[in-house]
Amino acid sequence: MSEEYEITHFLNSNEFKEKFDNKEYNTLKKYKGRTYTGMRVGGKHYWNYDNGKWYEVKTSPEQWNITFNSIKRRYHKAPINSGASIGTKYHWYIIADQIVEKLDANTYMTTMKGIKYKIGHKRPYWQDFSYNYSEQKSYKEKVIEVLENTLAELKGEISNYKNYLK
Repeated sequence: MSEEYEITHFLNSNEFKEKFDNKEYNTLKKYKGRTYTGMRVGGKHYWNYDNGKWYEVKTSPEQWNITFNSIKRRYHKAPINSGASIGTKYHWYIIADQIVEKLDANTYMTTMKGIKYKIGHKRPYWQDFSYNYSEQKSYKEKVIEVLENTLAELKGEISNYKNYLK
């Protein structure tokens, strides 16, 4: 495993202590003028995905449809009475690079790095996900916004890189 993916590079002792001392998950927070609740911006998790199942179907020469199922478990125990209520669901949209190296006939080392965006959530006592309520952006609107922002950011990076080369 590459050194940059070791747990020792994920949380230092101060970050670990701060993570467990911060019991203000549901307090209002501000980020770039926007109010939100949940984990603070800059907070970190480390998860173990034991016995994950990845299923894929090739749909064109360059495209696969994928499904991944797994129980994920915290590497460190959660602070008591912190975080979302049991039964809360989250809907994430993930944009990622996957690098795979064949190790032998049946084994591959897989690394995935990317960004995940929260598209919606569903509290245990809600009928549906947040994006299905009329006062919220729809699922499709939120995904389009993520993709448009990602594309604009990527084009900006390419433009900046080209200007750097001049």
